Amino acid sequence: MAQVFLDLVASFGGCLNCFPSSPTLKINSRSFKILRLLGEGGFSYVYLVQDTSTSELFALKKIRCPFGAESVAQAMKEVEAYKLFSHSPGIIHCVDYAIATERGGGDDSKTVYVLLPYYRRGNLQDMINANLVNHARFPEKRLMVLFLGVCKALRDMHVYRGPAAQGGERMEVPPAAGKATRGTARSDEDDETEQQRPLMTEDERLPPAAPGAKRSYAHRDIKPANIMISDSGTTPIIMDLGSIAASPLPITSRSLAIATQDTAAEHSTMPYRAPELFDVKTGTVIDTKVDIWSLGCTLYACLVGKSPFEMRSDETGGSLSICVLSGDWRFPDEGPGAAKKPQAKGKAPASPAGAAGSSSAAGTTAGAAAGDDYSISEPIREVVRRCLRVEPSERPDIDELIEMVEKVVEELPEDSS
Repeated sequence: MAQVFLDLVASFGGCLNCFPSSPTLKINSRSFKILRLLGEGGFSYVYLVQDTSTSELFALKKIRCPFGAESVAQAMKEVEAYKLFSHSPGIIHCVDYAIATERGGGDDSKTVYVLLPYYRRGNLQDMINANLVNHARFPEKRLMVLFLGVCKALRDMHVYRGPAAQGGERMEVPPAAGKATRGTARSDEDDETEQQRPLMTEDERLPPAAPGAKRSYAHRDIKPANIMISDSGTTPIIMDLGSIAASPLPITSRSLAIATQDTAAEHSTMPYRAPELFDVKTGTVIDTKVDIWSLGCTLYACLVGKSPFEMRSDETGGSLSICVLSGDWRFPDEGPGAAKKPQAKGKAPASPAGAAGSSSAAGTTAGAAAGDDYSISEPIREVVRRCLRVEPSERPDIDELIEMVEKVVEELPEDSS
């Protein structure tokens, strides 16, 4: 309870800036000033922090683990995923981490701190929100170039090859959490000390690939809020690896089906979740096609302002899950009661602010559709349609999708300024 109170105090202080000095936190001998709360969800909080020695800004993810070894194992699985993809420029990496025992919380009350890069432009959802407010749109070519970057970053997960060892040296693989715990985390408010005993068994760890070997992983929670934008404004970075899973996953029993469905309900955001994760059936296989579905939802959200199934369930007043399972969605200018508007060949109009690429909230974005004008080029619509096939085998794999998007980018005319 005390820890929750401290989180609320830090959040309140960051929002109102009413405290004379910001609290500080030490991670592995480095001291950080907590500036403000960036976001929260479930048992995690993300803060903007500043290194007191270098003044460099970072995002600090604080994952509370109140349910003992199981919740710590899940947090450490995320840390290992950051390390696993550290060589992939389109996937966020972990700068440092620490495991701490909350004071007075006992052995089962742990907190995992993960230090991550800070991207001042925010994420794709921020861009969509800004465009809704400013009645702006993504210039189509720029949007598809950005989307292509997301697809290529995701390919590093779907078609993963372990980094080759150099000079015959043994490659370092992510250590089992707790066998050599990274360090200590200690704050001014609560003196937290390092946990030393093993926190994960070998079976609980995210299986790494041997040097040069191929493996496949699915992110399982691709959505606009999990796609950061580099400070240059041109490169997307996939983040939040807490949902990642090895792929493919054969569902060989009813108990595994239920467990997989429950995990998806906890870690995969509903409006972007693939239908096979809503109703996991014995005898099926869950693979990387779940991410292709989520990419289709994400592209649609950039074009229209929200996920296709949020849009449809809002229109009909029906259940979002039923819309997903039945593949019930449409573009806003399609279907009964929606008059199709004339569409300029090859591109849709963009707001002057979005096209100019200003560094303001509206200018850095070129997001959701403006007003009621939903003119979208047919090749882009077809990308969305191909991704949103209810049957996973009918969706393209990541290489096929990249090839499709590259062709769309090549054919689209340059965005007007």
